[in-house]
Amino acid sequence: MGLLETITHPRELRKLGDVQMEALAQEIRDFLVTNVSQTGGHLGPNLGVVELTLAIHRVFESPKDGVIFDTGHQSYVHKLVTGRQDFSTLRQQGGLSGYPDRGESVHDIVESSHASSSLSWADGIARARQLNGEDDRYVVAVIGDGALTGGMTWEAINNIAADKNRKLVIVVNDNGRSYAPTVGGVADYLASLRPALDQVRTHRRYEASMSWGKKRLQDGNVVGQFVYKSLHAAKKGAKDWWAPQGLFEDLGIKYVGPVDGHDQKAMEAALTAAKNYGGPVIVHAFTEKGRGYAPARADVNDQFHAVGVIDPETGESIEQSGGMSWTGVFGEEIAKIADERKDIVGITGAMLLPVGLAKFAQKYPERVIDVGIAEQHALTMAAGMAFGGLHPVVAIYATFLNRAFDQLLMDVALHKAGVTIVLDRAGVTGPDGPSHHGMWDMSMLQIIPGLHLAAPRDAVRLREELREAVAISDAPSVVRYSKGKAGPEVAALERLYDGVDVLARNHHNMPDLPKDPQTDVLIVSVGAMSELSLEVAQRIGDQGITSTVVDPRWVLPVPRSIVQLASQHRIVIVVEDGVRAGGVGSRIRQELRAAGIDTALNEVGLPVEFLAHGTRSQVLERVGLTAQRVAQDVVEQVLGTRVPFARPLPGQPAPRTGQLPIL
Repeated sequence: MGLLETITHPRELRKLGDVQMEALAQEIRDFLVTNVSQTGGHLGPNLGVVELTLAIHRVFESPKDGVIFDTGHQSYVHKLVTGRQDFSTLRQQGGLSGYPDRGESVHDIVESSHASSSLSWADGIARARQLNGEDDRYVVAVIGDGALTGGMTWEAINNIAADKNRKLVIVVNDNGRSYAPTVGGVADYLASLRPALDQVRTHRRYEASMSWGKKRLQDGNVVGQFVYKSLHAAKKGAKDWWAPQGLFEDLGIKYVGPVDGHDQKAMEAALTAAKNYGGPVIVHAFTEKGRGYAPARADVNDQFHAVGVIDPETGESIEQSGGMSWTGVFGEEIAKIADERKDIVGITGAMLLPVGLAKFAQKYPERVIDVGIAEQHALTMAAGMAFGGLHPVVAIYATFLNRAFDQLLMDVALHKAGVTIVLDRAGVTGPDGPSHHGMWDMSMLQIIPGLHLAAPRDAVRLREELREAVAISDAPSVVRYSKGKAGPEVAALERLYDGVDVLARNHHNMPDLPKDPQTDVLIVSVGAMSELSLEVAQRIGDQGITSTVVDPRWVLPVPRSIVQLASQHRIVIVVEDGVRAGGVGSRIRQELRAAGIDTALNEVGLPVEFLAHGTRSQVLERVGLTAQRVAQDVVEQVLGTRVPFARPLPGQPAPRTGQLPIL
């Protein structure tokens, strides 16, 4: 039995000696490489926080003391030492979440993995504990991996700094660059003294003495004020030479560090000093993403930030490629468009590679801006760039659009700015779970005046609709697509006058129909749902029900031909991979009513729920978004046994629930 197997609660870490802790750290790294290589996940970040996480759990007492990870993908080591060591189904349906999950453990607090929120959570928890008189409980927020670039972080720090008595420790996991300490005898001597100085600086008597001296000198005569300013300047200069603190000190929060995040004893000493201080403290730790795993360290792009299934020996992917991804298609096409138009600029939020802007950036580095985890800034900056004569293309994950809604509404749309927003990972994304499904975007976008929204069904349409989007100069345009491979092309039978594609007319099994009959079902397929929609049409056709399948391509504004086609069918079925509430189906229903058309319409989409992780197909099956289930519902609606009822055929009475019409 290894050491890791003996750890079922963080308190058991305190029984281990230095040699055992070193062995445990190596065991954890071996465990992570072996297991994450089989399931995929965030490998690099977790290899980098092994000693840091162990130190936190040895100094603090979870769950009495709350530990928050920002972002949550850094929590694998935390899971291991809090009793969750079965990683065989990590990020798979029914298995461990790739992020903290309250349903898994009392040691997990914050489930949302949208970055830069941890300090606001910590501020709120610390305030609550202070007001409740729980003075023996600490809150520890581990923030890093770019989360400090988010504006919400600094809003929180501004408030945290205003109260010196709350027991809150901020651990800055600084892995933006390799930690390479200065070498040499003098440097080693100074490094050996730093822990002792941190102990002094975080002692309450030291702080009280400094405050007393400051007050006496400042309240004195001119000489006293001069002496204070001179001493303060000397102290600040010495501190900046000793351990550059810059912005952290200016925030008014006690600073400890920098410390080597892979030195177990140094991390524990720094955290102990912060804990003993009893007020807000920043502990600045340098770590290496991918620590201890050569393939990760050799990956110049992101040190194996996130991997699929890989060979643990080489780090090479062993997953079958199976065609180009949606992201790859976008990356190729936007680079071509950039060749043709000098006004096109790319904007991303700390995700240059994941959203496909790398090729564009390599060709035109001055025209691609990475703003960090700052989606709000990205959208308003884009509005300003549009005003300046450029056409920005903002590429982000669909789930992160939530954070920039106000800026899209009030800065981009209100000012009729020609900005294109590209939403990657739209719809059900799968293994990353509730916080990463891109299922809210189409409902939010419905209420933005003047916005154009495209949902391509395949790679050909993505290239086509992206070019149409960047041609719009007087309003925001949005192109959204799914995660993973783009799949085969779905050809259209016909393109209507307003750009709507007719994918199928399933009337061929009914040779005795009059020349221009009223078709039973109009299926409106949104984006990547075309394969499912066509299968539904086939299934109901086998039951003698006629149908037309169309892809609007642009779901906003609602194409006029969709409204006209709805009047020629008995019922409309809108199939989308966003939430039904306020989605595309809801908007088409409103357009039908405004046009005086009373054709029944059924919205087929995602429920308003937080959907647990699993593969895309597993999640869709859980919520009933399968061809078999949808086809069954449509048959019942046409027969009049399920609401909404299809319009009755001429001469038939309107059906009531449970009553079968005569066909």
